[in-house]
Amino acid sequence: MISGQAGPAAARVEAALARLAAELGPAAVLAGADAPPEYHRDESLTTAPVVPAAVVWPASTEQVAAVVRVAAEHGVPVVARGAGTGLSGGATPLSGSVVVSFERMAALLEIDESAHVAVVQPGLTLAELDAATAVRGLVYPVFPGTNAASLGGNIATNAGGMRAVRYGVTRHHVLGVEAVLGTGEVVRGGGRFVKNATGYDLTQLIVGSEGTLGLVTEATLRLAPRLAHTATLLAPYATVDEVARVIPKVVTSGVAPMILEYIDRGTMTGLVRANDLRLGIPGEVAATARAYLVTVLEGSHPDRLDADVALAAQILGEAGAVDVFVLPGGRGAELLAARENAFWMVRAAGADDVIDMVVPRNRIPEYLRQVEEIAAGTTSRVYGCGHAGDGNIHFSVYEPDPERLKALLTAIYTAGMRLGGSISGEHGIGRSKKHYLQVLEDPGKLALYRRIKAAFDPAGVLNPGCVFDLAG
Repeated sequence: MISGQAGPAAARVEAALARLAAELGPAAVLAGADAPPEYHRDESLTTAPVVPAAVVWPASTEQVAAVVRVAAEHGVPVVARGAGTGLSGGATPLSGSVVVSFERMAALLEIDESAHVAVVQPGLTLAELDAATAVRGLVYPVFPGTNAASLGGNIATNAGGMRAVRYGVTRHHVLGVEAVLGTGEVVRGGGRFVKNATGYDLTQLIVGSEGTLGLVTEATLRLAPRLAHTATLLAPYATVDEVARVIPKVVTSGVAPMILEYIDRGTMTGLVRANDLRLGIPGEVAATARAYLVTVLEGSHPDRLDADVALAAQILGEAGAVDVFVLPGGRGAELLAARENAFWMVRAAGADDVIDMVVPRNRIPEYLRQVEEIAAGTTSRVYGCGHAGDGNIHFSVYEPDPERLKALLTAIYTAGMRLGGSISGEHGIGRSKKHYLQVLEDPGKLALYRRIKAAFDPAGVLNPGCVFDLAG
């Protein structure tokens, strides 16, 4: 009998696992209790690990379709898993579920250099794709914070990252997908083209659906030229408002920043200490600064890049920067690496949650002021940094009491939504933010979500309870 299951439910799971072993081979099916603990969770700080009924490792689209058909016939939930680097609990299994790991479907199928296109399987990691594109002078420009992430997971969450201000997010680079629906049917959407006015855009509907509408088994991705030269500017400011106000000036200046990152003083202090950074900022400047703006520019020619750096430095200085530092290449790379790994720093420091709300760029000053006021009225600690160029602000929240944490996050999300924002900019809703979506989002929109899911997944087996509950 499956642990944690009883009666008819256990019988259905047992029957499904027997079928799966026949379809995939016994070596590709492992009881959940025998699987390593990492298959019981992702990196969410608030979603508890769950032991699934089984973990399966399909090797082809046909085998994925077989898994979903068997699951639908027996009413067994299916949870897709890439590298497990998600932060919202979307890859955390349910009791009695089957986890579909895409580790055996991790091939780079093709790079078309003339069309700037890559065709990949979902288990391929960003690091592997980056290594393959680098030697061809191309890049897949979505870097969501860890190159260990899989492309399938990135597509499921519509991952973003620091470079979104210039290159956009995952959905801007997914030209087409092959996916298995909740019926076991295999569909293709999009293709090797940018323009498409033929019917509904199934590709973009599946991107960001967190495994609730279909399991992506192949993706066609848009690549970009890899520019050889970069420069990193670090500008400390005496107030958060000054940082927020200069962001649109940099964006509209014509220098086309690749990265615009806001880092508050507390987070910067933590990054410097945790990573032993040597940024060359005098002590009197650091003591004055309450917030920092990191601006990264790139170019194909050093002279053109130098001109952009001079213009950006002028804009930052005229907007009130205490000083503007052009970091040496190695120090700039170290600062960006530390910023990308900030999650691990705040996790080690005991953060109780990390959120990634996004607001319109012109509302950033007001949003940051409101969050500061909300936090000041509590005993909680809230520190911020984020992709300021696209309005995606990340807060690490320290509040161990679950009810006080929920009240605090509700206030922070409510403030952002009143300014025209959205609960998640790139991490996804998963299971950890589902409560806030259901409380704060338009009920009519949630009802539409459920109708769409019913069309793609009539048996309701694809990651049920992720993003929203199936029942209203």
